[in-house]
Amino acid sequence: MTSAMRTMKVLWSAWWRRWPHWVAWATMLWGVAYAGLGLACVLSGTSLLRHGGDPALSGLDWAVVAVGALGTLGSAAVVRYGLRPALRGLLRVTCGLAGITAFSLLMDVITLILGQGVDSPASAANKALGAVGAVLLAATARSDRVPAGTDPRTPSAASPFVQLAAWAGTLAFVPYAAMKLVWASGGTFAGITGHEMLAVSERNGASEIFLTLESWGLDPTALLAVLGVSLLWGLVRPWGQVFPRWTLFLRGLRVPRWLPLAPALLGAATLAPYGVVGIGYLALATAGVLTMRRGDFHSTGDALLVGWIGMVAFAVYGIALTIAARSYWLRTRPASRKRCGAE
Repeated sequence: MTSAMRTMKVLWSAWWRRWPHWVAWATMLWGVAYAGLGLACVLSGTSLLRHGGDPALSGLDWAVVAVGALGTLGSAAVVRYGLRPALRGLLRVTCGLAGITAFSLLMDVITLILGQGVDSPASAANKALGAVGAVLLAATARSDRVPAGTDPRTPSAASPFVQLAAWAGTLAFVPYAAMKLVWASGGTFAGITGHEMLAVSERNGASEIFLTLESWGLDPTALLAVLGVSLLWGLVRPWGQVFPRWTLFLRGLRVPRWLPLAPALLGAATLAPYGVVGIGYLALATAGVLTMRRGDFHSTGDALLVGWIGMVAFAVYGIALTIAARSYWLRTRPASRKRCGAE
Protein backbone atom coordinates (compact mmCIF):
# COMPACT_ATOMS: atom_id res chain seq x y z
CA MET A 1 0.00 0.00 0.00
CA THR A 2 1.44 3.38 -1.02
CA SER A 3 1.81 6.28 1.39
CA ALA A 4 -0.94 8.17 -0.46
CA MET A 5 -3.34 5.27 -0.03
CA ARG A 6 -2.45 4.99 3.66
CA THR A 7 -3.04 8.71 4.10
CA MET A 8 -6.41 8.48 2.38
CA LYS A 9 -7.33 5.52 4.55
CA VAL A 10 -6.41 7.42 7.73
CA LEU A 11 -8.37 10.50 6.63
CA TRP A 12 -11.40 8.39 5.68
CA SER A 13 -11.27 6.53 8.99
CA ALA A 14 -11.03 9.79 10.95
CA TRP A 15 -13.92 11.32 9.00
CA TRP A 16 -16.07 8.21 9.41
CA ARG A 17 -15.49 8.07 13.17
CA ARG A 18 -16.92 11.60 13.37
CA TRP A 19 -20.28 10.50 11.90
CA PRO A 20 -22.27 11.84 14.88
CA HIS A 21 -21.07 15.34 13.93
CA TRP A 22 -22.10 15.29 10.26
CA VAL A 23 -24.95 12.79 9.99
CA ALA A 24 -27.65 15.37 10.86
CA TRP A 25 -26.42 17.59 8.01
CA ALA A 26 -26.54 14.63 5.62
CA THR A 27 -30.07 13.80 6.79
CA MET A 28 -31.17 17.38 6.25
CA LEU A 29 -29.88 17.31 2.66
CA TRP A 30 -31.65 14.00 2.11
CA GLY A 31 -34.92 15.45 3.43
CA VAL A 32 -34.74 18.37 1.00
CA ALA A 33 -34.03 16.02 -1.93
CA TYR A 34 -36.78 13.58 -0.93
CA ALA A 35 -39.40 16.28 -0.47
CA GLY A 36 -38.31 17.76 -3.80
CA LEU A 37 -38.80 14.39 -5.53
CA GLY A 38 -42.29 14.08 -4.07
CA LEU A 39 -43.25 17.63 -5.04
CA ALA A 40 -41.97 17.18 -8.59
CA CYS A 41 -44.04 14.02 -8.97
CA VAL A 42 -47.12 15.72 -7.51
CA LEU A 43 -46.84 18.51 -10.08
CA SER A 44 -46.24 16.07 -12.94
CA GLY A 45 -48.96 13.62 -11.87
CA THR A 46 -46.48 10.73 -11.48
CA SER A 47 -47.37 8.12 -8.86
CA LEU A 48 -44.53 7.15 -6.53
CA LEU A 49 -46.33 4.80 -4.17
CA ARG A 50 -47.79 2.41 -6.69
CA HIS A 51 -46.41 0.61 -9.73
CA GLY A 52 -47.87 1.57 -13.04
CA GLY A 53 -48.09 5.28 -12.25
CA ASP A 54 -51.86 5.55 -11.93
CA PRO A 55 -52.55 9.33 -12.08
CA ALA A 56 -55.57 8.86 -9.84
CA LEU A 57 -53.23 7.94 -6.98
CA SER A 58 -50.61 10.62 -7.56
CA GLY A 59 -52.10 12.56 -4.64
CA LEU A 60 -50.43 10.04 -2.34
CA ASP A 61 -47.13 11.60 -3.36
CA TRP A 62 -47.88 14.27 -0.79
CA ALA A 63 -46.98 11.60 1.78
CA VAL A 64 -43.47 11.54 0.31
CA VAL A 65 -43.31 15.33 0.53
CA ALA A 66 -44.42 15.13 4.17
CA VAL A 67 -41.79 12.51 5.07
CA GLY A 68 -39.06 14.58 3.42
CA ALA A 69 -40.24 17.73 5.18
CA LEU A 70 -40.32 15.98 8.58
CA GLY A 71 -36.82 14.65 8.00
CA THR A 72 -35.57 18.11 7.03
CA LEU A 73 -37.16 19.87 10.00
CA GLY A 74 -36.13 17.23 12.52
CA SER A 75 -32.49 17.06 11.41
CA ALA A 76 -32.26 20.86 11.13
CA ALA A 77 -33.50 21.11 14.71
CA VAL A 78 -30.82 18.62 15.80
CA VAL A 79 -28.15 20.75 14.10
CA ARG A 80 -29.49 23.88 15.82
CA TYR A 81 -30.47 22.63 19.28
CA GLY A 82 -28.85 19.22 19.67
CA LEU A 83 -30.59 15.87 19.98
CA ARG A 84 -33.49 16.36 22.42
CA PRO A 85 -35.85 13.52 23.49
CA ALA A 86 -38.74 14.96 21.45
CA LEU A 87 -36.52 15.22 18.37
CA ARG A 88 -35.34 11.64 18.83
CA GLY A 89 -38.97 10.51 18.82
CA LEU A 90 -39.74 12.55 15.69
CA LEU A 91 -36.72 11.11 13.89
CA ARG A 92 -37.69 7.55 14.80
CA VAL A 93 -41.25 8.04 13.55
CA THR A 94 -39.96 9.57 10.33
CA CYS A 95 -37.48 6.71 9.99
CA GLY A 96 -40.36 4.23 10.16
CA LEU A 97 -42.32 6.17 7.54
CA ALA A 98 -39.28 6.30 5.24
CA GLY A 99 -38.84 2.56 5.69
CA ILE A 100 -42.46 2.00 4.65
CA THR A 101 -41.94 3.97 1.45
CA ALA A 102 -38.90 1.77 0.71
CA PHE A 103 -40.97 -1.41 0.96
CA SER A 104 -40.38 -3.91 -1.90
CA LEU A 105 -37.11 -2.24 -2.94
CA LEU A 106 -35.56 -5.71 -2.87
CA MET A 107 -38.01 -6.84 -5.57
CA ASP A 108 -36.84 -4.02 -7.83
CA VAL A 109 -33.19 -4.92 -7.17
CA ILE A 110 -33.84 -8.56 -8.07
CA THR A 111 -35.70 -7.47 -11.19
CA LEU A 112 -32.73 -5.38 -12.32
CA ILE A 113 -30.26 -8.17 -11.54
CA LEU A 114 -32.25 -10.49 -13.80
CA GLY A 115 -32.04 -7.99 -16.63
CA GLN A 116 -35.63 -6.77 -16.50
CA GLY A 117 -36.85 -3.20 -16.30
CA VAL A 118 -38.74 -1.99 -13.24
CA ASP A 119 -42.43 -1.15 -13.60
CA SER A 120 -41.87 2.47 -12.64
CA PRO A 121 -38.43 4.17 -12.53
CA ALA A 122 -39.89 6.95 -10.37
CA SER A 123 -41.26 4.41 -7.89
CA ALA A 124 -37.91 2.57 -7.79
CA ALA A 125 -36.06 5.84 -7.16
CA ASN A 126 -38.51 6.66 -4.36
CA LYS A 127 -37.86 3.29 -2.69
CA ALA A 128 -34.08 3.68 -2.95
CA LEU A 129 -34.19 7.19 -1.48
CA GLY A 130 -36.56 5.98 1.22
CA ALA A 131 -34.08 3.27 2.23
CA VAL A 132 -31.20 5.77 2.36
CA GLY A 133 -33.32 8.12 4.42
CA ALA A 134 -34.31 5.40 6.89
CA VAL A 135 -30.61 4.71 7.55
CA LEU A 136 -29.72 8.40 7.92
CA LEU A 137 -32.68 9.12 10.18
CA ALA A 138 -31.88 6.14 12.41
CA ALA A 139 -28.25 7.26 12.64
CA THR A 140 -29.25 10.83 13.47
CA ALA A 141 -31.55 9.54 16.23
CA ARG A 142 -28.48 7.83 17.74
CA SER A 143 -25.96 10.59 17.09
CA ASP A 144 -25.61 11.39 20.79
CA ARG A 145 -24.16 7.95 21.51
CA VAL A 146 -20.46 7.58 22.28
CA PRO A 147 -18.73 6.26 19.14
CA ALA A 148 -17.31 2.79 19.42
CA GLY A 149 -13.60 2.12 19.45
CA THR A 150 -11.52 1.15 16.45
CA ASP A 151 -10.16 -2.22 17.58
CA PRO A 152 -11.79 -5.07 15.62
CA ARG A 153 -13.25 -7.91 17.61
CA THR A 154 -12.14 -11.49 17.26
CA PRO A 155 -14.38 -13.31 14.72
CA SER A 156 -17.04 -15.26 16.58
CA ALA A 157 -20.10 -17.39 15.93
CA ALA A 158 -23.59 -16.31 16.91
CA SER A 159 -25.38 -17.73 19.91
CA PRO A 160 -27.18 -21.11 19.63
CA PHE A 161 -30.54 -19.33 19.45
CA VAL A 162 -29.44 -17.21 16.49
CA GLN A 163 -27.99 -20.25 14.72
CA LEU A 164 -31.25 -22.10 15.31
CA ALA A 165 -33.05 -19.21 13.62
CA ALA A 166 -30.62 -19.53 10.70
CA TRP A 167 -31.49 -23.21 10.38
CA ALA A 168 -35.19 -22.33 10.37
CA GLY A 169 -34.64 -19.74 7.63
CA THR A 170 -32.63 -22.26 5.59
CA LEU A 171 -35.14 -25.10 5.88
CA ALA A 172 -38.04 -22.76 5.06
CA PHE A 173 -36.57 -22.21 1.60
CA VAL A 174 -36.17 -25.93 0.80
CA PRO A 175 -39.79 -26.51 -0.38
CA TYR A 176 -39.70 -23.21 -2.32
CA ALA A 177 -36.46 -24.04 -4.12
CA ALA A 178 -37.63 -27.61 -4.81
CA MET A 179 -40.89 -26.33 -6.32
CA LYS A 180 -39.05 -23.89 -8.57
CA LEU A 181 -36.53 -26.50 -9.72
CA VAL A 182 -39.32 -28.95 -10.55
CA TRP A 183 -40.82 -26.38 -12.91
CA ALA A 184 -37.41 -25.40 -14.32
CA SER A 185 -36.69 -29.06 -15.15
CA GLY A 186 -40.00 -29.40 -16.98
CA GLY A 187 -41.87 -31.25 -14.23
CA THR A 188 -45.36 -30.64 -12.89
CA PHE A 189 -46.28 -29.16 -9.52
CA ALA A 190 -49.60 -27.80 -8.24
CA GLY A 191 -51.26 -28.87 -11.48
CA ILE A 192 -49.07 -26.73 -13.74
CA THR A 193 -46.17 -27.92 -15.89
CA GLY A 194 -42.79 -26.36 -16.33
CA HIS A 195 -43.61 -25.50 -19.95
CA GLU A 196 -46.73 -23.67 -18.82
CA MET A 197 -44.74 -21.72 -16.23
CA LEU A 198 -42.19 -20.77 -18.88
CA ALA A 199 -45.01 -19.50 -21.10
CA VAL A 200 -46.34 -17.48 -18.16
CA SER A 201 -42.89 -15.95 -17.63
CA GLU A 202 -42.65 -15.02 -21.31
CA ARG A 203 -46.13 -13.50 -21.23
CA ASN A 204 -45.21 -11.46 -18.16
CA GLY A 205 -42.16 -10.00 -19.91
CA ALA A 206 -39.36 -12.04 -18.32
CA SER A 207 -35.86 -11.05 -19.45
CA GLU A 208 -33.64 -13.09 -21.75
CA ILE A 209 -31.38 -13.91 -18.80
CA PHE A 210 -34.33 -15.31 -16.84
CA LEU A 211 -35.64 -17.35 -19.79
CA THR A 212 -32.18 -18.67 -20.68
CA LEU A 213 -31.55 -19.91 -17.16
CA GLU A 214 -34.99 -21.52 -17.13
CA SER A 215 -34.22 -23.29 -20.39
CA TRP A 216 -31.07 -24.70 -18.77
CA GLY A 217 -33.15 -26.08 -15.90
CA LEU A 218 -31.99 -23.39 -13.46
CA ASP A 219 -34.63 -21.21 -11.87
CA PRO A 220 -33.18 -17.73 -11.11
CA THR A 221 -35.27 -17.31 -7.96
CA ALA A 222 -33.98 -20.66 -6.64
CA LEU A 223 -30.41 -19.46 -7.28
CA LEU A 224 -31.19 -16.23 -5.41
CA ALA A 225 -32.55 -18.34 -2.55
CA VAL A 226 -29.18 -20.13 -2.37
CA LEU A 227 -27.40 -16.76 -2.23
CA GLY A 228 -29.81 -15.63 0.47
CA VAL A 229 -29.09 -18.69 2.58
CA SER A 230 -25.34 -18.13 2.13
CA LEU A 231 -25.80 -14.55 3.35
CA LEU A 232 -27.76 -15.82 6.35
CA TRP A 233 -24.98 -18.20 7.42
CA GLY A 234 -22.31 -15.60 6.77
CA LEU A 235 -24.03 -13.46 9.40
CA VAL A 236 -23.90 -16.16 12.07
CA ARG A 237 -20.56 -17.89 11.39
CA PRO A 238 -17.01 -16.51 11.84
CA TRP A 239 -16.25 -16.72 8.09
CA GLY A 240 -18.70 -13.87 7.61
CA GLN A 241 -16.27 -11.55 9.41
CA VAL A 242 -12.98 -12.57 7.77
CA PHE A 243 -12.71 -13.60 4.11
CA PRO A 244 -12.09 -17.39 3.97
CA ARG A 245 -9.21 -19.09 2.14
CA TRP A 246 -11.16 -19.78 -1.05
CA THR A 247 -11.55 -16.04 -1.73
CA LEU A 248 -7.91 -16.01 -2.93
CA PHE A 249 -6.54 -12.45 -2.79
CA LEU A 250 -9.06 -11.40 -0.15
CA ARG A 251 -8.42 -14.27 2.25
CA GLY A 252 -7.57 -13.21 5.78
CA LEU A 253 -8.85 -9.66 5.30
CA ARG A 254 -11.64 -8.26 7.41
CA VAL A 255 -15.07 -8.23 5.80
CA PRO A 256 -16.41 -4.64 5.87
CA ARG A 257 -19.45 -4.59 8.16
CA TRP A 258 -21.63 -2.90 5.56
CA LEU A 259 -20.98 -5.61 2.96
CA PRO A 260 -23.25 -8.27 4.53
CA LEU A 261 -25.38 -5.88 6.59
CA ALA A 262 -26.62 -3.78 3.66
CA PRO A 263 -28.28 -6.67 1.77
CA ALA A 264 -29.33 -8.29 5.05
CA LEU A 265 -31.21 -5.21 6.26
CA LEU A 266 -32.73 -4.67 2.83
CA GLY A 267 -33.86 -8.29 2.64
CA ALA A 268 -35.20 -8.34 6.18
CA ALA A 269 -37.14 -5.10 5.74
CA THR A 270 -38.77 -6.46 2.57
CA LEU A 271 -39.25 -10.19 3.05
CA ALA A 272 -40.31 -10.32 6.71
CA PRO A 273 -43.34 -7.97 6.42
CA TYR A 274 -44.15 -9.25 2.92
CA GLY A 275 -44.23 -12.84 4.12
CA VAL A 276 -46.09 -12.15 7.37
CA VAL A 277 -48.79 -10.09 5.63
CA GLY A 278 -48.98 -12.72 2.89
CA ILE A 279 -49.51 -15.50 5.43
CA GLY A 280 -52.33 -13.49 7.01
CA TYR A 281 -53.98 -13.07 3.62
CA LEU A 282 -53.59 -16.77 2.77
CA ALA A 283 -55.02 -17.77 6.15
CA LEU A 284 -58.13 -15.70 5.47
CA ALA A 285 -58.39 -17.12 1.94
CA THR A 286 -57.97 -20.68 3.20
CA ALA A 287 -60.71 -20.11 5.80
CA GLY A 288 -63.03 -18.78 3.10
CA VAL A 289 -63.18 -15.27 4.50
CA LEU A 290 -61.54 -13.85 1.36
CA THR A 291 -61.71 -15.04 -2.23
CA MET A 292 -58.33 -15.66 -3.82
CA ARG A 293 -57.96 -15.48 -7.57
CA ARG A 294 -56.40 -18.53 -9.16
CA GLY A 295 -54.31 -16.42 -11.57
CA ASP A 296 -52.29 -18.63 -13.91
CA PHE A 297 -53.13 -21.82 -11.99
CA HIS A 298 -55.87 -24.28 -12.86
CA SER A 299 -57.63 -24.00 -9.48
CA THR A 300 -57.74 -21.83 -6.40
CA GLY A 301 -56.40 -24.76 -4.36
CA ASP A 302 -53.28 -24.92 -6.53
CA ALA A 303 -52.77 -21.17 -6.15
CA LEU A 304 -53.14 -21.46 -2.38
CA LEU A 305 -50.61 -24.30 -2.20
CA VAL A 306 -47.98 -22.34 -4.11
CA GLY A 307 -48.79 -19.22 -2.11
CA TRP A 308 -48.31 -20.98 1.23
CA ILE A 309 -44.94 -22.40 0.14
CA GLY A 310 -43.72 -18.99 -0.98
CA MET A 311 -45.04 -16.88 1.88
CA VAL A 312 -43.85 -19.24 4.62
CA ALA A 313 -40.39 -19.20 3.03
CA PHE A 314 -40.31 -15.40 2.84
CA ALA A 315 -41.68 -14.87 6.36
CA VAL A 316 -39.47 -17.38 8.18
CA TYR A 317 -36.36 -16.40 6.22
CA GLY A 318 -37.06 -12.68 6.67
CA ILE A 319 -37.44 -13.06 10.44
CA ALA A 320 -34.32 -15.23 10.64
CA LEU A 321 -32.40 -12.64 8.60
CA THR A 322 -33.53 -9.91 11.00
CA ILE A 323 -32.28 -11.90 14.01
CA ALA A 324 -29.00 -12.79 12.30
CA ALA A 325 -28.36 -9.21 11.14
CA ARG A 326 -28.85 -7.88 14.67
CA SER A 327 -26.47 -10.51 16.03
CA TYR A 328 -23.85 -9.66 13.38
CA TRP A 329 -24.19 -5.95 14.11
CA LEU A 330 -23.56 -6.49 17.81
CA ARG A 331 -20.75 -9.03 17.39
CA THR A 332 -18.80 -6.90 14.92
CA ARG A 333 -18.96 -3.58 16.74
CA PRO A 334 -15.42 -2.26 17.21
CA ALA A 335 -14.25 -2.94 20.74
CA SER A 336 -13.87 -0.05 23.17
CA ARG A 337 -13.04 0.31 26.81
CA LYS A 338 -16.50 1.66 27.63
CA ARG A 339 -18.61 -0.84 25.73
CA CYS A 340 -18.09 -4.57 25.70
CA GLY A 341 -20.24 -7.61 25.18
CA ALA A 342 -20.87 -9.59 22.02
CA GLU A 343 -24.61 -10.09 21.96
